[in-house]
Amino acid sequence: MTRAISLHDVSKVYSKGVRVVDRLSLDIAPGEFLVLLGPSGCGKSTILRMIAGLEEITSGELRLDGAYANGLVPSQRNMAMVFQNFALYPNMTGRGNIGFPLRVENPGEDPRPRVDATARMLGIEDLLDRFPSQLSGGERQRVAMGRAIARHPSAFLMDEPLSNLDAKLRNHLRAEITHLTRELGVTTVYVTHDQAEAMSLGDRVAVLRGGVLQQLGTPRSVYALPRNLFVAAFIGIPRINLLRGVVRAPLDGAMTISLGKQFLRLPEPLSLDHQLLRVQQGREIFVGLRSEAVRIAKPASARPGEVAITGLVEHVEFQGHEIFVHFNTGSRPAVVPELEAPRPARPVRRRRREGSVLERLRERAGALRAGPVAVLERPGDGSGADPVPPEGRLPGDLVVRTTPDIDLRRGMQVPLLVDLAHLFVFDQHGERICPAPARLPDLAE
Repeated sequence: MTRAISLHDVSKVYSKGVRVVDRLSLDIAPGEFLVLLGPSGCGKSTILRMIAGLEEITSGELRLDGAYANGLVPSQRNMAMVFQNFALYPNMTGRGNIGFPLRVENPGEDPRPRVDATARMLGIEDLLDRFPSQLSGGERQRVAMGRAIARHPSAFLMDEPLSNLDAKLRNHLRAEITHLTRELGVTTVYVTHDQAEAMSLGDRVAVLRGGVLQQLGTPRSVYALPRNLFVAAFIGIPRINLLRGVVRAPLDGAMTISLGKQFLRLPEPLSLDHQLLRVQQGREIFVGLRSEAVRIAKPASARPGEVAITGLVEHVEFQGHEIFVHFNTGSRPAVVPELEAPRPARPVRRRRREGSVLERLRERAGALRAGPVAVLERPGDGSGADPVPPEGRLPGDLVVRTTPDIDLRRGMQVPLLVDLAHLFVFDQHGERICPAPARLPDLAE
């Protein structure tokens, strides 16, 4: 029997006011595969442990199939957890590890039939008589999964189970997990910092930052319509191109977005999304372009909605079936600093007995963003020379995905076409303003 899992305004605060999860609300349907995705320190493993009963919930409610479950001990929740470090007993064979929880739950029952059935399902019959020290990393993880599956739990909780494996084995086991969870139909909550895992496994993905839910949706919707700059920068390989821009909307001319030495001219008549950009006139905004939103082609071959710019080739990354070309377009790059780093601890503020409407709105806005999304230019040395790329970033301000049959070399001047239908615009707070949100927030919410 699978089950529904609901979290309502759940928070976790450790000693000295360190808040690692902040008023999280999630509804996980029976049989759904939900992925908790975010950088290290965002609270995703803590959420999993609160669902399992290994961490106490500071405030809020956990409901299992609609029943209040905050006080249930782990053994009463009928959930199986798969850990990152396999957590196998070294003095037990594969059969002993898989059968151990069955012997604990039902001391008088012979676990061998269920162990054998699980082994056949996973194709690990030949591993049952080996000890963990005699198994490879992938084999150990299969045994660990077998231990969870044999219990016939109501939910699987997986805490980065593939992170210790090599890339090829991760891809293989990822496919196995997808097949098994679909076949068993068991509710699954999967924690990872690897967006490739999240996008390929999950029915829905919950993106977290600083213990606050940033966006919840299908992998396709999270990629295609990121709610804010953090989500846009975190999801996608290669990382989305982020450029600083200024909206120019003269009364007697075409609307443009200045990117430094070049600009994007918005086609007329303006779409509804582009019309809404008029309110940003003269303000600095942030432009997001996926690598597939720009193509190498001459202006004469532009399709409706495409505008021309030029780029100087800085670097070419050969990937086999495709190449990533790094261009210098004279634009002003922007980055989300410390995207992969844990968020600094935020002291817990005591809530006033009765706050004003303005205070409540400020509190809600802060919760939605988990703090401001700081965006900075590439650092320079103050000498007026070209800025130095941040650590880990290659030179250039625009990465374009293209086919390997195009011969490009460093220093070539290349015509580019930007598809404005795939243009993202974010305000100074990092919130997406184009494409416009489907609905504006209600102040009464």
